[in-house]
Amino acid sequence: MKKACSEGRTLLFIDESGLSQKPHRCRSWAPRGKTPVLQFNFNWDKLSVSAGLTLRNFYFWLYLGATGQTEVIDFLKALVRHIDQPLLIVWDRLSAHRRRLVREFVELSEGHIVTEYLPAYAPELNPVEYIWSYWKQHELPNVCPKDYGELSRRVRRALRRMQRRPRLITAFWKQSSLCFD
Repeated sequence: MKKACSEGRTLLFIDESGLSQKPHRCRSWAPRGKTPVLQFNFNWDKLSVSAGLTLRNFYFWLYLGATGQTEVIDFLKALVRHIDQPLLIVWDRLSAHRRRLVREFVELSEGHIVTEYLPAYAPELNPVEYIWSYWKQHELPNVCPKDYGELSRRVRRALRRMQRRPRLITAFWKQSSLCFD
């Protein structure tokens, strides 16, 4: 960490999450004596989201399907376009992060991107996990989209709303088990 700071690198935590048209059920309100009913269309397709969190902002990338090496590389390319400084990327050991094409892309960056892995089974060390928790519990609870277009629009709108709240981003860092000296 200290070496990354001395090199002028931006610390960036990355993680992925997914959604389907099936709603994330949360406690809801209904008239007394009436059980709330969520009606939704469901299929097995999935909308995936990658997010990168710096100390001041977070970035996201949406795509249909599961996270693979090409999606990881696309997200890294977008991050490099948006962040001018060299990057220290900290992420979990998802197989897509460890694939040959991803390693080659990082090597071709000629030192602009350096990666580190989080320890196994330690999601509390990744502040991006708190983005997903807040997002599903507070921004998208009980959402029943009609199709993937509507799901994509609502997801994008919710994430942009969260991006505009710097105190929320600070809270994600404070909730994680990381200590910065």
